[in-house]
Amino acid sequence: MTRVLLLNGPNLGRLGVREPDVYGSASYTDLVAAGERWGAERGLDVVVRQTDSESELVGWLHEAVDSGAHVVLNPAAFTHYSYAVRDAAAQVTKAGLVLVEVHLSNPYAREEFRHTSVIGAVATGTIAGFGFDSYRLALDAVAGRVGQSSV
Repeated sequence: MTRVLLLNGPNLGRLGVREPDVYGSASYTDLVAAGERWGAERGLDVVVRQTDSESELVGWLHEAVDSGAHVVLNPAAFTHYSYAVRDAAAQVTKAGLVLVEVHLSNPYAREEFRHTSVIGAVATGTIAGFGFDSYRLALDAVAGRVGQSSV
């Protein structure tokens, strides 16, 4: 079974509590359950993780390269300035693995500083603005790229 790390950056553990008008009312626990379910429906072994630590996120991206796992990545605030996360993400795609950048909200409809992603240029693709469905669409993209059936 194809392994996918569904990785989430800072503050995403606060889903359902933090700005529900922007990020929705579903919790991080709901995201974990949905991500695992969507993965199983697509023949993917999805492991969902969240951290507020830049170094831990970089380590997980290294793990993806070393283990051959594809990545769905919501870098959250690291999107806009973390060259360390960007360089680790580049290693994923350079290794021939799929890395889909995901955002719950549409960064281009928000504050100007959110309009820049240092991750986008090294990602296989970016999906944004569809709430939790952004993750489902990203898993569809991974499944399509690795030859799994898409639901």
